[in-house]
Amino acid sequence: MSADLVIHNARILTMDDKHPRADAIALTGNRIRAVGGNAEILALAGSKTRLVDADGATVLPGFNEAHMHIFGGSVALGELSLFRVKGFDTLSKAVKDYAAANSDLPLLVAQTADYTILSETERVTRHHLDRIIADRPFMMVAPDRHTAWANTIALEKAGILHGRDVGVGNEIVMGEDGLANGELRESNAMRPVASMSVTGGREGLGVGTGGDPEHVTPEERAADIAVLKKGLAYCASLGITSFQNMDGNLYQLEMLDEIEKTDGLPVRVRMPYHMKNFMPLSDLEEKAAAWNARFDTDKLRCNFVKLFMDGVTEGETAVFVDDYAHKPGWKGEPLFSGEAFNAVATEANRLGLSVAVHAIGDGAVRMVLDGYDASINANGQKDMRNRIEHIEVVHPDDIPRFAETGTIASMQPTHPPGSAGLPLEPYLTYIGRERWPYAFAWKTLVDAGATIVFATDWPVSPLPPLSCIGDAMTRTPWADDMPDHRLSLHETLAAYTRTSAWVEYMEDRKGVLKPGYLADVVVLSGDIEAAAPAKIASLSPVLTICDGRITFEEGGGR
Repeated sequence: MSADLVIHNARILTMDDKHPRADAIALTGNRIRAVGGNAEILALAGSKTRLVDADGATVLPGFNEAHMHIFGGSVALGELSLFRVKGFDTLSKAVKDYAAANSDLPLLVAQTADYTILSETERVTRHHLDRIIADRPFMMVAPDRHTAWANTIALEKAGILHGRDVGVGNEIVMGEDGLANGELRESNAMRPVASMSVTGGREGLGVGTGGDPEHVTPEERAADIAVLKKGLAYCASLGITSFQNMDGNLYQLEMLDEIEKTDGLPVRVRMPYHMKNFMPLSDLEEKAAAWNARFDTDKLRCNFVKLFMDGVTEGETAVFVDDYAHKPGWKGEPLFSGEAFNAVATEANRLGLSVAVHAIGDGAVRMVLDGYDASINANGQKDMRNRIEHIEVVHPDDIPRFAETGTIASMQPTHPPGSAGLPLEPYLTYIGRERWPYAFAWKTLVDAGATIVFATDWPVSPLPPLSCIGDAMTRTPWADDMPDHRLSLHETLAAYTRTSAWVEYMEDRKGVLKPGYLADVVVLSGDIEAAAPAKIASLSPVLTICDGRITFEEGGGR
């Protein structure tokens, strides 16, 4: 039987250490049939075989985006982007133009608004936003999605202009006049405004509450599925064949399952059970383990638990071992007590579920490592592949603990201030210079034996993997005496392919290009090894194949 598709005349980086390079690859059904030289592989072609001449370009295993938010990212594709917008006048024009073009929206929403969008020293308030638009509810969200700013009418309609108790680690910032000043910190504070949007804020429930919408009409659900399909197609257009979502609820899982059963998912999805600090420990067995059993295919899986230990540095909600440099006496407040998190980690691992925890500050990172230690002490040294997400600062005493506990460092090359268009302030001032060497220290962690995966945290940062890889390869130290945290190109590619597959227990069938493995392949527009690091982002996928199916083809309208 002849192959269904043959890619030849390529520079194939298989990510298989035993056979790292090849010229051609043959696919049959949803599996890789053979990898080798041009003549050898072309001999497998028949009259009906699709032949793809890569013309010397790189071919890789499909990218595995190890940390993203599909529902929120899909919705954001239709919202205003303030990426790289600076200054009040530029902000005002962007918002007014968007408002004029979207007169029917109940809430105007803008994304990726820098904390320093006005200036290095002036923080946004509702009064600034009222000067731009006062007669329609408007909210703009920081790149990290942990802080938002709303105008007065939005705060009034949401019922929070006079403040409200929003729970530990969340805050409606109040002004000197006794009214909310417009800044909303963390999801509980943001949700009352977000719920007024055209989606009712449903895209935020998986990360905000871990719960499901109380009532969704058939029309709303159909609209949400349509939005998800656009986001999935966008992923495929970027060469992504797998992603690991970092928020989850049953609503998202069931919509994705419906897409798989009707059209077929163009990207493999790993979704978590999202555990919040108010949920009983029994939920892990009654819900998380049940979801794991229900959704357990190569296309859609739910086999891990996600938590937040802290917030973000710029919002002063990250947790540090020592005080914030600019705010003596404040270290941040964790969302879980040490005892509570230890119990979650131990129980999840006992049930066979790995754990992934958002931890920004070194204090939060330490608490998560302590929890994984507690799990090992209770359950034994199992192959749990637990993770810490972000690790923006790590205390030097905790660096060796990653290898000791088998904890995976899940990090984002698009996040260091000064990278991907992000400003240096207020971040550098908030953490203080003593912590700079241990901030976003992925090479230090790798050198200490930690396993690392890379991702973007989309829609927090732009999703294209090639841009993220370029950011990883071009990161500039903040000072001459700071360490260079860049990895080699092949280490970086592994963190986006082979290692990401290993993290989700699928290293036996994806993440490398070898016979018998799933046919997940991306063909680039050029040779990534020949490209200067600064030019990597200018490359693009020209063909994406997931499960043997072409999910994107340049010029193909997919």
